[in-house]
Amino acid sequence: MRLLFAGILVSFTCSLYAQTSSPYHYAIQKKKVVANGAVVSAHPLASRAGLTILQKGGNAVDAAIATQLALAVVYPAAGNIGGGGFMVAHLADGRNIALDFREKAPAAATRDMYLDASGNARTDLSQNGHLAAGVPGTIAGIFAELKYARLPMSTLIAPAIDLAENGFAITAAEAHSLNAAQSSFKKYNTVGPVFIKEESWKAGDTLIQKDLAKTLRLIRDKGAAGFYEGETARLILEEMQRGKGIITAADLAGYQAKEREATVFPYKQYSIVTMPLPSSGGVILQQMMKMAEELPLKSYGFESPKAVHLMAEAERLAYADRAKYLGDRDYYAVPVKTLTSKAYLHERMSLIQPDKAGASKDIQAGVLSPASEETTHLNVCDRQGNAVSITTTLNGGYGNKVVVGGAGFFLNNEMDDFSIKPGVPNMYGAVGAEANAIAPGKRMLSSMTPTLVLDKGKVFIIAGTPGGTTITTSVFQTLIDILEFNMTTEDAVNKPKFHHQWLPDEIFVETGFPIEVREALQKMGYTITQRGSIGRTEVIKISGGKIEAVGDSRGDDAAEGY
Repeated sequence: MRLLFAGILVSFTCSLYAQTSSPYHYAIQKKKVVANGAVVSAHPLASRAGLTILQKGGNAVDAAIATQLALAVVYPAAGNIGGGGFMVAHLADGRNIALDFREKAPAAATRDMYLDASGNARTDLSQNGHLAAGVPGTIAGIFAELKYARLPMSTLIAPAIDLAENGFAITAAEAHSLNAAQSSFKKYNTVGPVFIKEESWKAGDTLIQKDLAKTLRLIRDKGAAGFYEGETARLILEEMQRGKGIITAADLAGYQAKEREATVFPYKQYSIVTMPLPSSGGVILQQMMKMAEELPLKSYGFESPKAVHLMAEAERLAYADRAKYLGDRDYYAVPVKTLTSKAYLHERMSLIQPDKAGASKDIQAGVLSPASEETTHLNVCDRQGNAVSITTTLNGGYGNKVVVGGAGFFLNNEMDDFSIKPGVPNMYGAVGAEANAIAPGKRMLSSMTPTLVLDKGKVFIIAGTPGGTTITTSVFQTLIDILEFNMTTEDAVNKPKFHHQWLPDEIFVETGFPIEVREALQKMGYTITQRGSIGRTEVIKISGGKIEAVGDSRGDDAAEGY
């Protein structure tokens, strides 16, 4: 779940942009320090939409819904109504909410649907085109969120409709992303979408999405039925027929978001609130944080060889367990209590050698006694004490590359997040086993890790990121950077990150990761691989009566507040 893209802007006289910017002329603010409420998301126009809702009297959930819907317009590589995601929230009355609107396998899906006659995995089919799509959950999720909001959907969806109908100016990053995907758009679409352009896209071009505006108006007027039934459903089914997909009317009509019990665990004086399965983050973030809690990381220092070594080994151990044990608990008995128990984690930590890299071929999942990179993240908080952390995704950039003809939105390629064959890595290099095998109606395992940190029952940190399997390690490192290394919010977001996921057996580092640390780790026996950006972390920190919102410098991410 990596991301590079958003949309294009145009100006119109809507009050949404009357103050400081228009959809054609806008600035990207990376940091806002305010007193009342804040929004940080992957695109400045989406953050501005959320802020406007806060200023109109909406709460954090209202603003999050408006931001999500705007992202579906201005950030089509990952913002979506054809994908799914998770919400974690802490409400002013003290309740923690976890909402699962992850995509599901269609009823016609089978365990071996991506294997050829010789038993070889067809990752081309699980990653691109119509057969790669799971049943979308985003719109069901938004209407489940509406239960906690104040304002009507007609108000919350209006900014997205305006942006789709009248257009907006795309950024340089968005132009680059669209241009890089042109051949895929042409290959996989049965009806030419507005994203195909004979001349190259360039910064400042206007992107107008009339079909998407029509779809959003149907959702405004008919609720979730405006997506899962009627005209939009008909267009999805016609798209499936043209491209030999398997999503049916019954799949769409039967989709429901699920409210789950949030994962809450202690870390020193704090409480960490995050998403349970089918997000793997609720298990492996807890594993990594509890292992880190036993280590004197602060004394070693940020990105010291010793600290990186120990954190990378904790990541290795957690991801080895992820590969074997984690999946949809509605379909598979996952031993969460054992995997996160103190005794089990102490046993796992005994495998870490103090000055030597572990070897993934020797470190497997623990022995138990019987018992996702195209994503986007947003954070919102309001003056009443409500806080929302939402991660949504299409999985790969632009999902399966297919735009529903006449409806204007991309479908996901989340079927690749299942284990399509034991031991065969998905597009992010993650392997899986029986726990994450394909089954009709099952939700595929995810890496999305929307997270809150509470201090004495009050929200202290709201965090999350896109990035496929790097999501949970990025959230882990961001929290450790703030809670252990006492780093500023900006540094915790923007300093170079690293990632280990058991297989492949290497530490991935970003450009700018200290060369002397790389060399020290190589002497310990690590293989170090430099790669592009790891995630795009969004953080809000609330302390001393101030709200500090920071958008990642790796993209067009922007903070707004008042």
